[in-house]
Amino acid sequence: MKVYRYLAVLLAGCLMLGSCSDFLDTESPSEQTSQVIYENEGLARSALMGVYSIMTGTYVYGQKMSVNWQGVSDIELASGYQDDPSTSGADNGIANYFCNWYLENTKWEDIFKMAELASTAVEGIRNSSMLEGSSTLRGYLGEALVLRSLAYFELVRRYGDIPYKEGTSNSDLSNVYMGKIDRDSIYSGIIRDMEEAIDYLPWMGASDYNAERVTKGFAKGLLARIALFAGGWSVRDGNQFPDNGKVEHYPNTEGNPGMAEVNGYYIGRPLNWRDYYKIAAQQCAELIGDPENPHQLDPDYGDIWKTVCADQYNKYNENMFEVANGVGYSGDIGTLMGRQMDGNLGYGQRGFGGTYVSTNAYYFYSFTPTDQRRDYACYWPTYKADSDWGDKANREVMNNDIMNVRLGKWSFWWTSDTYRSIAATATARTPTGINWILMRYPDVLLMFAEARYALDGNANQIDPVAGISPRQALEQVRERAFGAGSPEIANYDSDFFEAIVNERAWEFGGESIRKLDLVRWGLLDSKIEEMKQAMLYMMDGTKEVRIFDKVYQPSSFPTKLYYAYDGNKEFIDWSTVNFYSQRNANPDPNVYREINWFPNNYWDNDPENPQTADDAETLIKNSGKVLACASGLRASYDYSNLISALRWGNEIQTWINQNIHQLGNNECNYRHLYPIYYEDVYKSDGYLSNSYGY
Repeated sequence: MKVYRYLAVLLAGCLMLGSCSDFLDTESPSEQTSQVIYENEGLARSALMGVYSIMTGTYVYGQKMSVNWQGVSDIELASGYQDDPSTSGADNGIANYFCNWYLENTKWEDIFKMAELASTAVEGIRNSSMLEGSSTLRGYLGEALVLRSLAYFELVRRYGDIPYKEGTSNSDLSNVYMGKIDRDSIYSGIIRDMEEAIDYLPWMGASDYNAERVTKGFAKGLLARIALFAGGWSVRDGNQFPDNGKVEHYPNTEGNPGMAEVNGYYIGRPLNWRDYYKIAAQQCAELIGDPENPHQLDPDYGDIWKTVCADQYNKYNENMFEVANGVGYSGDIGTLMGRQMDGNLGYGQRGFGGTYVSTNAYYFYSFTPTDQRRDYACYWPTYKADSDWGDKANREVMNNDIMNVRLGKWSFWWTSDTYRSIAATATARTPTGINWILMRYPDVLLMFAEARYALDGNANQIDPVAGISPRQALEQVRERAFGAGSPEIANYDSDFFEAIVNERAWEFGGESIRKLDLVRWGLLDSKIEEMKQAMLYMMDGTKEVRIFDKVYQPSSFPTKLYYAYDGNKEFIDWSTVNFYSQRNANPDPNVYREINWFPNNYWDNDPENPQTADDAETLIKNSGKVLACASGLRASYDYSNLISALRWGNEIQTWINQNIHQLGNNECNYRHLYPIYYEDVYKSDGYLSNSYGY
């Protein structure tokens, strides 16, 4: 169904782009000059497709930025619970903020290559004699400007202050070797480019512009996202870039030790943050209120994931931009995260739904039970060969590991026939070709609600351009989740900002959005710590548990789950599972299966049957792993009060003392940014060095 597969034109595009840089390693041999390429619409298009093709690479959205770099938030765990995260491998170091500059997985080379190739296209199109009279070339210019802005946006929000230039690299390398530019200047530059680009771009559906091309709607949504990050909080290097009276330091009125200034590193945002929020509010309002806007919410949340897995377009244009992967060529979406399927079941050796990113019971129980998004966000079972009922059949079998719950948005059963046929005989991981959705329309609605409310403090005021209020925007998203007329649509946190924070978690889990949202809100540290406490209390089984806007008593959770299957005994009938209620016994052993639930799968919380530390060995170890999770984010930690309140606190502390090499990075708080890879530092001819204790 899809007509754009950038891999098909990668060779043509890349060979036609001429630029070189040893520092950025973006060499691309040129066979034709830009004077020839950009005087021909067909050749210009091929060059532009070469920029798009970079996005499917492993170190861009093919894997790293879509999967590995989701890291640890309160709801996403990229290999987050480790015996000792401070000495784990490369991926785990990224997840737990113990990165060092020798971690190859943090290389920025290909993202810079994307920026460089996009700059080449921008310069070539601007210099074309055909530009003034060609709406097609103006559209290409808009695309190139957005792609360059997107590349630099990803770089600055992941690495902080970086080298930045608006043009291409000179052949004599005279403008290649350069130091870091402060992020506020970079944001100003890319916002200016984005504002120009929007005027050139068509709406989705015009000509051959589909979800795999940059369109006006996506550009406006991306500009809003960039503006919110430009005006948001982030850790800053006050040693290299003093605030000069233009940066607001995080006030830390809550007294969070993880937000304190250490060694010249502080959390800050520009004093004029409101100007950026105005841009975000304006762009979202214009998009929402424009009668030509082709984007809307798909009434069926599940349809988003079933169609993208099947390599089909969303007919409601909810997906505003998708990175166009190709089956067998690019994209690890699904194989590295998704609904778990064991291998060697007749569908291929590799299986599906890896643990590169998973979630936990904390996220699951944050949902209201009737929220239709819950089981697409969190999926408990494994599809496997099962002989417990004597039939040796393949079926879903429930898991009870509350620290490793799979993401439910990607399923083998929804994939294309092409992928399944390749996977059936493959002996290694096969690129799924599932597109990576970079933005969906509910993001625009929720960004509008957030920005407008932050500026006005009034959730009920109708915006004259959008035609709706922040509250109505939020409730549009909730209406899709709960169904028209549901009382849950208006049942959310009375603090409207908290309601936005929660809603974005429920809507976008596993989509590489949550961690970076929390960063810009200044909430990454506190939300992770809230998750840790809740997870410990859930395993402890004796304390009240607070999760988002919900409060659970120990008796709120069942100690055993019972579940039945559909008619074929292959897939679990989710209406039969007692996630929120206690059952005294199995309703019918011939129909229902059962599995221990927390805390009984860790220890038996029965006062008439005293347990020993040996009985709670798994709980003790897992509690220590939860506390160590993401512990490279702060300079240091003190969990003595929390641990002392736990049933097995002394044993947990002993396990930590014996097994965890380091809690805290000893250098910096809120260290969410990545280090610059050591080879790039060496190649910079002395212009670059790392910050934040790396």
